[in-house]
Amino acid sequence: MPEINAPLLQEIRARFAHVEACPFAGPRIFFENAGGALTLNSVVDTTATLAAIPDNQGRANAGAEALVAIIKQAKSDMATFFNAPTGQFFVGESGTELTYRLIRTAVMGTESGSVIGSTVEHPASRSAAQHWAKQAGKPYISVPHDDATGLVMADAYAALMTSDVKVATILHTSPVTGMAIDVASIAAAIRKVSPDCFIIVDGIQHASHGHIDIDAYRIDGYIVSPYKVFSRHGYGVAWASDRLSKLPLEALIGGPVENWEMGTRDTGAYATFSDVVNYFDWLGGQVSDASDKRTRIEAAGAAIKTHEKSLTGAMLFGTGNLSGLTDLDGVTIVGGADNPAREGLVCFALDTVPALDVVDQLNQSGIRTHIRKADHYSGNILNPLGLTAAVRVSMCHYNTVGEVAAFLTAMKAITDNA
Repeated sequence: MPEINAPLLQEIRARFAHVEACPFAGPRIFFENAGGALTLNSVVDTTATLAAIPDNQGRANAGAEALVAIIKQAKSDMATFFNAPTGQFFVGESGTELTYRLIRTAVMGTESGSVIGSTVEHPASRSAAQHWAKQAGKPYISVPHDDATGLVMADAYAALMTSDVKVATILHTSPVTGMAIDVASIAAAIRKVSPDCFIIVDGIQHASHGHIDIDAYRIDGYIVSPYKVFSRHGYGVAWASDRLSKLPLEALIGGPVENWEMGTRDTGAYATFSDVVNYFDWLGGQVSDASDKRTRIEAAGAAIKTHEKSLTGAMLFGTGNLSGLTDLDGVTIVGGADNPAREGLVCFALDTVPALDVVDQLNQSGIRTHIRKADHYSGNILNPLGLTAAVRVSMCHYNTVGEVAAFLTAMKAITDNA
């Protein structure tokens, strides 16, 4: 299994901005990656370079031609990264906006029938599916997730599937539990009952943890938010299958057919996603001898998974002479402590210290985490567990076991003083 060793980890950290310090608050450990990952230095440079270009695409001049070439290369890079030999990629306002667009197109563009999704989903997909199902007069089928594991399985979908289901949504990884869902098995269960169902996947939380394989999933839409996968805010990336693109799309009358892009594109958005793909390609070359780009990207994903497993393992069960979170009295680990589906995230609550106080005291110790409240974002996960709030500690492969040790030391002080 490819691994990230200590020298490579230092090289990795050198490629990101603000790894060890916040430009506003000073030195800190960044464990808030699920809210937005660190940004590649190359993304910062590319953004500045392209923001200064005055030309538009589609003109008869060298500047316009260069911009078109950059976008074309980015779409090719996206196809490699996501392993999507067919279909098309495009950018939009955000991952949430693109999720709404794809779901709206699928729901409003199909004949009468049902829409299905699960209770584990982020409101980006769940709200969109319920809203457009209501607008279309289509019943919405809600598949319950397992509260103990934070997962939804294929058999749960299969139990509620009917042949008239026209649109389905699947969450790839939960930003609250941190658990990855088996997209391929759920998609297969859906297609077994409704072969022509349009399947849209929210991959926003999963992308930074590596290994996306659209070709293996048999789906129709996949969306990510680049700021959560080492790029910047201000855009989202979506993939749509050829069959989804044949549905009625919102487009200029007389304009190109099967066209998702609306208005002039931000070339910098496409280019900065190429930076992300090139980073995965570079990392894969450090942990493997693979000769082609896709295989190197897969190797990078495997190395990321191994490293992040070591981080969450240390956080949950301890490292060196430090006890882990599971040793604390009155602790609840959302999704369970021993869950193989976990991707770089630990969400927990204490009986003795409110989640908000834990986040505040960690912040005072220079450790950035986040509170998840039982609101419209996280109530679907926390309410069934009887939790009003929880602390989310989210890591990426550039984090270190030493940073986890500092977190555990701070947690010991917090609980000792409770």
